[in-house]
Amino acid sequence: MTKFLVMIISLMLLTAAPAQAKEAAGSAAFKNAVLGFAEPDARVERLAKFLASYDSPLTPYAPDFVAAADQYGLDWQLVPAITGVESTFGKHIPGNSYNAYGWANGAYRFTSWPQSIDHVTRVLAEKYVGRGLDTPGKIGPVYAPPSSTWAVKVAFFINQLDNLKALELTL
Repeated sequence: MTKFLVMIISLMLLTAAPAQAKEAAGSAAFKNAVLGFAEPDARVERLAKFLASYDSPLTPYAPDFVAAADQYGLDWQLVPAITGVESTFGKHIPGNSYNAYGWANGAYRFTSWPQSIDHVTRVLAEKYVGRGLDTPGKIGPVYAPPSSTWAVKVAFFINQLDNLKALELTL
C-alpha cells in the first residue's frame, strides 16, 4: 500500500513538473512551487513601497488590493490609484469610514479596509469594466462627474506605479 501511494505521488509530481518547469524554467519560483513555498508577489511589494512613500494607512493592505484585483479580473493598480485621487491614499477620509475612494461622495461607510477594498474592486469590475468602461478615461465620467481631471490624475498614479517597476528593473 505504501509503495502504491509513493508511486501515485511520484507520478503526480512527474506529470505536473514538466508544465511547471516550462513556465518557471528552472528558476527559484519552480523550486518553491515543488517544495510548497509561496513566491512573494512583486506587485504587492511594489504597491506597499508606493503606498509607504505617501505615508498611507493603506500600506499594510497592499496584499488585499492585489488579491481583490486578481479575484475580480481588474488591473491591480486601478483601485490604489483611485485612492490617491480621492483621499491622498486614505489619509483624508471621513472618520472611521474606511472610504478612501470617494464612494457616494464620501458618505458611504465601510466596516474595514479589507471590506472596502473588496467591495470597490468588485463593483468596479462588474459595473464599470464589465460594461466596457475599462480605462480611467472611460470610468471617470461615470465615477466622478463632472470632473474633467479625475481620469488624468488616476492615470498619473498608475504611471507612477509603472515607473516604480521600471526603476526596480534597472537596479
